[in-house]
Amino acid sequence: MKAKLERSRQSARECRARKKLRYQYLEELVTHRERSVLVLRRELDQYRQWCIDMDEGKMPEGIERLVEEVRRERDLQIQMNQLNAASHTPRPPTRSDETDMIESPS
Repeated sequence: MKAKLERSRQSARECRARKKLRYQYLEELVTHRERSVLVLRRELDQYRQWCIDMDEGKMPEGIERLVEEVRRERDLQIQMNQLNAASHTPRPPTRSDETDMIESPS
């Protein structure tokens, strides 16, 4: 009877430890998401201010740098797509491929 009671207590301790770890993980996850939301809100505020500036005929500070970054990213994406397309072009069959086709029963 004592062994069963001890196993039950041990199981309860392990359960509480797992629960504690789970809550710590969730708290860290929430903290990370809250920080992400703050960063995105600042970015949104900046874009709103840029829109206001452009409506007033002003060139917003920092927008030229953003446009240049977007252009660089687009150019990199185009290069990557071209490399991927080039690596997926079918190769002509080799002599060993022809031999394999003759020898293998279909």
